[in-house]
Amino acid sequence: MLKLNYIIYYYADDQCIKCVGVLWLNVTKKQQDVYDLTFLWDAYFCEMLENKNPSKTSLGDLGEFALIDHLTQSFSLQNPSSVLGPGDDAAVLYHGKDPTLISTDLLVEGVHFDLTYMPLKHLGYKAVMVNLSDLYAMNAHPQQITVSLAVSNRFTLEAIEELYQGIALACKNYKIDLIGGDTTSSTTGLILSISVLGSAPKKKLVHRKGAQENDLVVESGDLGGAYAGLQVLEREKAVFKVNPNSQPDLTNYAYSIERQLKPEARKDVIDLLDELQIIPTSMIDISDGLSSEILHLSKASKVGFHLFEEKIPLDPEVNLICEEFKLNSTTAALNGGEDYELLFTVKQKDYEKIKSHPFLTVVGHACEANAGCQLITGLGHQIELTAQGWQSFPKEDLS
Repeated sequence: MLKLNYIIYYYADDQCIKCVGVLWLNVTKKQQDVYDLTFLWDAYFCEMLENKNPSKTSLGDLGEFALIDHLTQSFSLQNPSSVLGPGDDAAVLYHGKDPTLISTDLLVEGVHFDLTYMPLKHLGYKAVMVNLSDLYAMNAHPQQITVSLAVSNRFTLEAIEELYQGIALACKNYKIDLIGGDTTSSTTGLILSISVLGSAPKKKLVHRKGAQENDLVVESGDLGGAYAGLQVLEREKAVFKVNPNSQPDLTNYAYSIERQLKPEARKDVIDLLDELQIIPTSMIDISDGLSSEILHLSKASKVGFHLFEEKIPLDPEVNLICEEFKLNSTTAALNGGEDYELLFTVKQKDYEKIKSHPFLTVVGHACEANAGCQLITGLGHQIELTAQGWQSFPKEDLS
C-alpha cells in the first residue's frame, strides 16, 4: 500500500477562498502528480471559511473555559503518571515521590499586552509571574520554566535582550531556572509562551475542588489595582496619539500602574500558609477577576458562595482612580482581573490563625450549592455574581 500525503492549493477572490487542486506526494516512489479536484473541494471550503452556516458555533458563544472543556471532553488520561489534566490551574504528574505540576500561558501582542506603554523588560517579568501564580494557586513551588517566542522582524536583538532581562530578573527573584524553549518568526507582532514546572508534597497539594459548606473565603492583598492602572495607561496612550510631545505625570498612579505592568506572584502567601500550618480546602489565583474565580471554585467544589462587598480590600489609590474615571470600585475588584492575588477557602477552625494578618482578608463563606454565588451589599441586598472579567473570545458586536 502506498503512503500518500497531500497539500491543498487554493486562491482567494472577492467572494471566497477556492481550492484549485491537490498535490499528491507519493512518499514511496518520490513522484509527484497534480490532479484538478476543484469540483470536489470548492463548496466545502467556501462553507467552512465563510462560516455562514447557522449551525456553526462562534467561539465567543463559548468563552475560553467552555471552549477548553469542549475540546478536551473526549480525552482521558492513559498513563499512570498523569493524575490531573485540564480544568485546574496546573496539570499534575507523578514521576517520583512528590507530584510534578505543569502550567502554560500564552501572551499575544495586541491581545494581552500593548507595547505602547508596556516596556519589554516589564513584559518579560510579568509573563513569568503569570505562570508562577498558577502553581502557587495549587500550594506548589515553581522550579523551572521554558520560554517560547515568536517575533517579527520589526524587533531588534537589543529589544529581545531587554525582554529576556525581565525574564532573568524574575528567575533570580523567585529562584527559578530557565531550562529551554523555542524561538521562531512571526508575520506580525510578538507572541510569548511560558511553561512552568514545579512540585509540592502530595499532602499539601490544593485544587479548585475541595471547598465545603461554611468554609471561609480568604483573599490575599487587595484587588482592582491592575485594572485601575490599565485605565490610566490607556488614557495616556490616547493623549499621546493626539500630542506625541506630551509627557504624562503618573506620580499619583504609581501603585496601580505597577500592579498592571509589574505584578508579583504571591510566593509569600504560600510560605505564610505553611508557617501557619494551614492547608486551604480549595484555591485559585485571581487572574480574570474575583467573580470569575469564585465561579470556578463553585463549579469545581459544587458549593455556593456569599461574598460581602464591604470586606473586599481596595487600595485608597484605586478608589481615587475609580472616582476620577467614574467607575464603581467594587466592579473593578470583581471584574478587573490581572491582580494575581490568591483566593482560597479554609476551615472555620483556622480563622484564629489568620484573623489579624495584614496580608489576608476573610471576604465571605461557602454555602449550599442551591444558594448560588452572591454578593452581599452593605445594605444587605444579594446580587448574583457573573463572570464579566477577561474574555479570551469576546462575542462579536452584532449591533
